[in-house]
Amino acid sequence: MGHSVLLLQIVVILGVSRLLAYVLRGLGQPPVIGEMIAGLALGPLLFGSLAPGLHAQLFPPQSLPVLTGISEIGLVLFMFIVGAELRMPSGMAAQLRTSSWVGVFSVVLPFALGVAIAPWLHPQLAPAGIAQLPFALFMGVSMSITAFPVMARILKEKGLASSEVGLLSLTSAAIADVLAWILLALVVALIAASSGWSGFARALGGLIVLGVVSFTFVRPAITSVLRRHASDGRPDSMVLALLLIVTFAFAALTHWLQLHAVFGAFLFGLCLPRDDKLLETLVERLEHVAVIVLMPVFFALAGLNTSPDAFVGMGVSALLLILLVAIVGKIVGSAIGARFGGMPWRDSMAVGSLMNTRGLMELIVMKIGLDIGVIGREIFTMLMIMAVVTTLMTSPLLNWLMRGRAMPVGQRETQSA
Repeated sequence: MGHSVLLLQIVVILGVSRLLAYVLRGLGQPPVIGEMIAGLALGPLLFGSLAPGLHAQLFPPQSLPVLTGISEIGLVLFMFIVGAELRMPSGMAAQLRTSSWVGVFSVVLPFALGVAIAPWLHPQLAPAGIAQLPFALFMGVSMSITAFPVMARILKEKGLASSEVGLLSLTSAAIADVLAWILLALVVALIAASSGWSGFARALGGLIVLGVVSFTFVRPAITSVLRRHASDGRPDSMVLALLLIVTFAFAALTHWLQLHAVFGAFLFGLCLPRDDKLLETLVERLEHVAVIVLMPVFFALAGLNTSPDAFVGMGVSALLLILLVAIVGKIVGSAIGARFGGMPWRDSMAVGSLMNTRGLMELIVMKIGLDIGVIGREIFTMLMIMAVVTTLMTSPLLNWLMRGRAMPVGQRETQSA
């Protein structure tokens, strides 16, 4: 019976996810938006409200640990690919100063605004026993995330990946994501260190040591293995198995450090040599399985963790405030950084609209916050809606800001495909 329920859950999750991904893609949105909305729809906000009995039968509490394990594997694989994919676009050395301005301002302003609204949110919405400082720091980080993978796909589909705005946004997002994930690691270490500052020092020190070992020893060793056994950038099954073993080992290490497993997977992905053929092989063999099969389970679990109580009392006002801070902080912060780099206001706002894309990366941050107990289901629900709204608005806002721009023929063809 248990296996039957699990298989039925996966059938429903994948079916609803692919259907909504197809519908949203037809509306000019990235498929991940449809999958995120599918997660919300399968949770208590929609399915649980319309058919509570059927919802309870399909997603009984005792089945959730198995789904959690499946989603954890998907998260680790996905973050490994994100780390391997994160790189500076070619030809951006001349604009590194501008992209640094954008990357820093796109993190600093939303972080500051997120911290600023925390004193108002904390008394009513923070879990019992969570002090205001860690709650405020986490809210700041949750406002600061940009979804580099989703942005890259939006730019590719619109034929803007090689444009000045596109290249600057990709480079800035790479910088912003590294800064935001470092901040998140610090916050998670602070919150998870129940033994006080000594626990925080252990977690942070362990992460620093792991980072040094990764780039000093692991990266050269992996590069040597790939050079000898995958010189064409296409590892065979043995080399691919080695990469997966090390990925899960890194994930286990950061979990042992009382950080989340995704940090280790992301760090090992960063260690890999920046080889386009290798990345293409990893995407072909791993990302499709992780994104199409495993990540929808993560979205469904995120939806199951939402709560209708998020909209009771001050909930609607809190949601509107979170949306305002997230959107204004990202778009204005990024635009200010672009202006400091000498870009005109219209292009600066286009960069800001792209940096406002949060997508799946925001959900990963939210899930980490829920797992370590720094936020409850109400704030989790609001942040999930914020992630959907900010990603939904990227394409139409970008279309409006970039309208009338001449693009090379090849890019126009890509956009119309």
